[in-house]
Amino acid sequence: MPQIIGRVLRSSTLGFAGGCRLPEPDVPTFGAFVKAAIQRGTAEVVGLVYNVNIDDDLFARQLAVAEDLSETQIADQQKLRQVPVEFSVLAIGYRNDTTFAHILPPQPPITLDPIYHCDPDEVRAFTATFDFFRLVLATMEVPTDELLAASLKRAAETRPAAESQSFLVDAGRECARLLSRDLTRLDNLVRRLRQ
Repeated sequence: MPQIIGRVLRSSTLGFAGGCRLPEPDVPTFGAFVKAAIQRGTAEVVGLVYNVNIDDDLFARQLAVAEDLSETQIADQQKLRQVPVEFSVLAIGYRNDTTFAHILPPQPPITLDPIYHCDPDEVRAFTATFDFFRLVLATMEVPTDELLAASLKRAAETRPAAESQSFLVDAGRECARLLSRDLTRLDNLVRRLRQ
């Protein structure tokens, strides 16, 4: 049974925000593929984590200026926080049964629905085609180039070592096709893929 990494706080067709209390290193990371149920559990929206936000609370503000802060107080605040770690997810497709669609989902997940990491098999299957690139690249107010590069690196890691490099080369070619009129942006994206 996959581990719940968080629960939906708010959502729209374009994406959703989740909250979790997981300690590091289990907090969702930038570029991670995640999923949440939609349509009464008959489908799942697939998305990319594009922001992780750790808000403060009044107690954390008081502790931050305390002079003699013990390791116990720090551990207590980090592990038993009342304010959740919040992460934002860009919807990049959905799955009905075993078929992936690389378009916006028909509806968003519902508040407090569980959010899971996509397993390596799901990431490989979803990224077998690059149709989701357009959704990522066309999104405003999200660091799209960095997000696409981070997600492609993650997808490459799910493949056997012999296939990883060719996957990234094919992805770079698709980026070149889509960004052929914006060479500066293409150059930045390719540089991020190489890092």
